[in-house]
Amino acid sequence: MRRPQLDIQLKTPDQIEKMRAAGLVVARALRRMREAVAPGVSTADLDAIAESTIREAGAIPSFKGYHGFPASICSSVNQQVVHAIPASAQVLQEGDLISIDCGAVLNGWHGDAAITVGVGEVDPALLKMAAVAEDAMWAGIAAAARGAASGKGRLTDISHAVENAVRKGGRYGIVDGYGGHGIGTEMHQDPHVLNHGRPGKGPRLVPGLALAIEPMITMGSPRTVELGDGWTVVTRDGSMAAHVEHSMALLDDGVWVLTAEDGGRARLGDLVTSRQSADSPAH
Repeated sequence: MRRPQLDIQLKTPDQIEKMRAAGLVVARALRRMREAVAPGVSTADLDAIAESTIREAGAIPSFKGYHGFPASICSSVNQQVVHAIPASAQVLQEGDLISIDCGAVLNGWHGDAAITVGVGEVDPALLKMAAVAEDAMWAGIAAAARGAASGKGRLTDISHAVENAVRKGGRYGIVDGYGGHGIGTEMHQDPHVLNHGRPGKGPRLVPGLALAIEPMITMGSPRTVELGDGWTVVTRDGSMAAHVEHSMALLDDGVWVLTAEDGGRARLGDLVTSRQSADSPAH
């Protein structure tokens, strides 16, 4: 079932169950990479962990080969915002901040999520920025759940909630030109989800809508530049950046955070669908 104009793919509950399976593969890969992050570990080492975890589950790394991208994760360190290519020469050092973006496709359905992790002892100001980005992501997901429950929610309610949470958190740049997206049988679908904006605009938030919510913020200017490799996006002013993401779906009785191992229960409580209660992620 597709909505006109933006070509938004609405999923059935059974299809969302399949997306949950893909989401759990991504969650497991990210957990293993988070545990492996340490000084002396290369971003290529992390990429190998992701690929092996994804393939062990019978899934395929959705990033690898996507428009020619050569790896299973994006591993963006310090001033790198998104889409950095893992490399054996990029070795993590004490005090670094790394954003790891990972995707998997299982039985034709996609999961996509990202975390930002400190390497060893990290400046508390950087850890706070990462926490603000995460809080903003959850604020956006909560706004989606409440908007769908009320029957009055619109897409930019998510954008507005993300922006508000970032502004309350401190003086950070909200990266423009990049944001969340629809997800399902393709990794990137309509609609694009901005991380800023006025509420009450855009498509309605309805059951069956699946979105990836992904704030990207910086310690300085929101302006970015793409490097010569055609992928890596860095802050123009060299400031540090954080990027987090979860894939979520709206159901008749709540939201399901498909790439969170607990389905979002710890952060969202009763906003989470009852389908999550029967969920049993493998560890």
